[in-house]
Amino acid sequence: MTGVQELLLSRIRDVADYPEPGVMFKDITPLLADPEAFTALTGALADIAVRSGATKIVGLEARGFILGAPVAVRAGLGFIPVRKAGKLPGATLSQAYDLEYGSAEIEVHAEDLIAGDRVMVIDDVLATGGTAEASLRLIRRAGAEVAGVAVLMELGFLAGRTRLESVLDGAPLESLILV
Repeated sequence: MTGVQELLLSRIRDVADYPEPGVMFKDITPLLADPEAFTALTGALADIAVRSGATKIVGLEARGFILGAPVAVRAGLGFIPVRKAGKLPGATLSQAYDLEYGSAEIEVHAEDLIAGDRVMVIDDVLATGGTAEASLRLIRRAGAEVAGVAVLMELGFLAGRTRLESVLDGAPLESLILV
């Protein structure tokens, strides 16, 4: 484990039985409150984005906004929010996806992604991969290319990586911490 990984992991708090009994929630708010850890996190994610040749960063609602915007600034790239349906004004592209119990929909402004863009998706956690999968489909429908996905933490036991393999189509998936 690298020094950056150790620092990040030391600032993630376990909260037992949240949001329901039996779940061990990984709370990143202590990491965000620590300027050294937050800077290290955004630097590591920005390095991944630059290495991938990304031209834009997509942040997934909501914690992907918190991480993606400073990553974009640090990497010198544009930032595009991918929002829950109904939150963006104007013309949007949307992508529905299935959840464990039900379905959801995400949207992006239609003009924000164009052919020639190489887009890195940034989020805090890769769990089951449903939102990330939908975002990759949305990026491609907009005519842009997927440069990859980068997350702070991957919950390996939920098999999100397996779900994303086919839709990544060879683009990298990088997680700074595997739980």
